Amino acid sequence: MPKRILTGKVVKKSGDKTISVLVTRQTTHPVYKKIIRVSKKYLAHDSDNKIIVGDSVRIQETRPISKNKSWEVVK
Repeated sequence: MPKRILTGKVVKKSGDKTISVLVTRQTTHPVYKKIIRVSKKYLAHDSDNKIIVGDSVRIQETRPISKNKSWEVVK
Protein backbone atom coordinates (compact mmCIF):
# COMPACT_ATOMS: atom_id res chain seq x y z
CA MET A 1 0.00 0.00 0.00
CA PRO A 2 1.52 3.37 -1.00
CA LYS A 3 2.22 6.01 1.62
CA ARG A 4 0.06 9.13 1.63
CA ILE A 5 1.70 12.42 0.66
CA LEU A 6 0.11 15.72 1.71
CA THR A 7 1.03 19.32 0.95
CA GLY A 8 0.66 22.04 3.54
CA LYS A 9 2.08 25.14 5.18
CA VAL A 10 4.28 25.21 8.29
CA VAL A 11 2.50 27.11 11.07
CA LYS A 12 4.69 26.31 14.09
CA LYS A 13 8.06 24.90 15.10
CA SER A 14 7.49 22.87 18.23
CA GLY A 15 10.39 21.23 20.00
CA ASP A 16 13.52 19.84 18.40
CA LYS A 17 13.09 18.39 14.88
CA THR A 18 9.31 18.83 14.95
CA ILE A 19 7.07 21.10 12.89
CA SER A 20 3.32 21.61 12.76
CA VAL A 21 1.85 21.54 9.24
CA LEU A 22 -1.60 22.88 8.32
CA VAL A 23 -3.16 20.91 5.45
CA THR A 24 -6.22 22.42 3.76
CA ARG A 25 -8.54 20.52 1.44
CA GLN A 26 -11.86 21.26 -0.24
CA THR A 27 -14.94 19.09 0.21
CA THR A 28 -18.65 19.30 -0.45
CA HIS A 29 -21.04 19.84 2.46
CA PRO A 30 -23.30 16.77 2.75
CA VAL A 31 -26.57 18.71 3.15
CA TYR A 32 -26.06 22.10 1.50
CA LYS A 33 -23.85 20.86 -1.39
CA LYS A 34 -21.60 23.91 -1.02
CA ILE A 35 -17.82 23.56 -1.39
CA ILE A 36 -16.13 24.28 1.94
CA ARG A 37 -12.53 24.29 3.17
CA VAL A 38 -11.50 21.81 5.82
CA SER A 39 -8.16 22.17 7.63
CA LYS A 40 -6.18 19.79 9.81
CA LYS A 41 -2.82 20.05 11.58
CA TYR A 42 -0.20 17.30 11.49
CA LEU A 43 3.04 17.01 13.47
CA ALA A 44 5.92 16.11 11.16
CA HIS A 45 9.54 15.12 11.67
CA ASP A 46 12.13 17.57 10.29
CA SER A 47 15.47 15.79 10.68
CA ASP A 48 17.60 18.72 9.42
CA ASN A 49 15.87 21.46 11.47
CA LYS A 50 16.08 23.77 8.42
CA ILE A 51 12.39 24.43 7.75
CA ILE A 52 10.98 27.72 9.05
CA VAL A 53 7.45 28.97 9.69
CA GLY A 54 5.67 29.93 6.45
CA ASP A 55 7.35 27.37 4.21
CA SER A 56 5.26 25.14 1.96
CA VAL A 57 6.21 21.49 2.52
CA ARG A 58 5.23 17.97 1.48
CA ILE A 59 4.85 15.39 4.22
CA GLN A 60 4.73 11.62 3.93
CA GLU A 61 3.27 8.96 6.19
CA THR A 62 5.81 6.96 8.19
CA ARG A 63 6.11 4.70 11.21
CA PRO A 64 5.25 6.34 14.55
CA ILE A 65 8.20 8.46 15.67
CA SER A 66 6.57 9.62 18.90
CA LYS A 67 3.13 9.65 20.51
CA ASN A 68 1.60 12.18 18.08
CA LYS A 69 4.19 12.30 15.29
CA SER A 70 3.87 9.83 12.40
CA TRP A 71 4.69 12.05 9.40
CA GLU A 72 8.02 13.12 7.94
CA VAL A 73 9.07 15.94 5.62
CA VAL A 74 9.74 14.89 2.02
CA LYS A 75 10.47 18.36 0.50
